[in-house]
Amino acid sequence: MPEQSNDYRVVVFGAAGVGKSSLVLRFVRGTFRETYIPTIEDTYRQVISCDKSICTLQITDTTGSHQFPAMQRLSISKGHAFILVYSVTSRQSMEDLHPIFEQICQIKGDIQKIPIMLVGNKSDETQRELDASEGQALASKWKCSFMETSAKMNYNVQELFQELLNLEKRRTVSLQVDGKKSKQQKKKDKLQGRCSVM
Repeated sequence: MPEQSNDYRVVVFGAAGVGKSSLVLRFVRGTFRETYIPTIEDTYRQVISCDKSICTLQITDTTGSHQFPAMQRLSISKGHAFILVYSVTSRQSMEDLHPIFEQICQIKGDIQKIPIMLVGNKSDETQRELDASEGQALASKWKCSFMETSAKMNYNVQELFQELLNLEKRRTVSLQVDGKKSKQQKKKDKLQGRCSVM
């Protein structure tokens, strides 16, 4: 498939079982799956507004294992923005993000211009190993944004993707979320260069 210049590619990294797929599926489809199914790599597409025209938000949900280093490098080199997910119930899952962050720095060079969100998922869980302050401290060290989410409770999921797009400085990218618009209103919005997330 030829690469489209109006694609905006977001890559989601994190250890196995932290809820990467759950976050993506909750955002794209509004669903939550209780069972854990390991991911090798999935790509989801969502229509968004980009520089007053329509473009495709392409979300790559990567594998949680480190069996595919070449795929990981390719995802980083093609990515425009990154979501680094750990589970608040696992300190190790935060540790696992360090080599990924270092690789992003290595491949991308100056990461100050690249939107990166550090995400503490499973914030609804009571058995926490990590406080929000620890996530905030790591985000400050890495000079990236931080947010806690719960894919299960649909807490901060939409906000996570909106915030990531708000961090994009090179172009104007935004989610237009309003499922209650009439078909005529949607047509009118498209003509005005805005769109709704489908």
